[in-house]
Amino acid sequence: MTAKLVPGLEVCVDSIGGLRAAWEGEADRIELCAALSLGGLTPSPGLLAVAAQGATPVYVMIRPRGGDFVFSVDEEATMRRDIDAVAAAFAQKDGAVGVVLGASLADGRLDVPCLESLLQHARSVGLSRATLHRAFDLTPDPAEALEQAIGLGFERVLTSGCAKTARDGAEILRMLCEQAGDRISVMAGGGLTSENVAEVIAATGVMEVHASCRGPAPQEQEDGRVLAFGFGARPGETDAGRVRAMRSCVMSTARNGE
Repeated sequence: MTAKLVPGLEVCVDSIGGLRAAWEGEADRIELCAALSLGGLTPSPGLLAVAAQGATPVYVMIRPRGGDFVFSVDEEATMRRDIDAVAAAFAQKDGAVGVVLGASLADGRLDVPCLESLLQHARSVGLSRATLHRAFDLTPDPAEALEQAIGLGFERVLTSGCAKTARDGAEILRMLCEQAGDRISVMAGGGLTSENVAEVIAATGVMEVHASCRGPAPQEQEDGRVLAFGFGARPGETDAGRVRAMRSCVMSTARNGE
């Protein structure tokens, strides 16, 4: 199996405002989530319906809760139902949608049986495209995990190179790109901005990058915290100008490296 390796920017969003900013900024692909402050959860039916109205390809996060990626049998069943909901929401899109999956064993290795089951279910309802998310970065042996991802049929793996940021993980990212060849796309994510993305692409050879492209965070609502609403420090919203600037950097750097 070979992957079509082309330059591109995937923008992760968790709101209608972020979705519209990604469209306006001409992101190449959208990762649709809820609760990015928790690392991304399965989005609501309403957000799925809005995302299905756009022309930009959408990959939907399938993750039933925050915390680790070690899922119970009941949680795996919930994820299959969430996959069904994605298939129903995008029934008329004909290939412009995929799912984002990840599952771990207690020691951090990929839970291959769980992932295989979820991928088979996704394919059975017409969702053949899939990204392996940053559960990959918990694996003790990234080279082994990459081969597992290829064997499972993932289209790409999102990774920071098993580090806090993609800049910190640049050496591992480069090694993964060399190992992957054209069998799978290695997509860099983690702390990327238009100011540092060219450096990461040049150092690693990645073609695709993943970022939130957020603007400044709004002021925290103190009254909500006092009432235990869990408002906390709300992150900034995806900004169309930042999306556009990021994509321009990605495309120009990747082309110069060809």
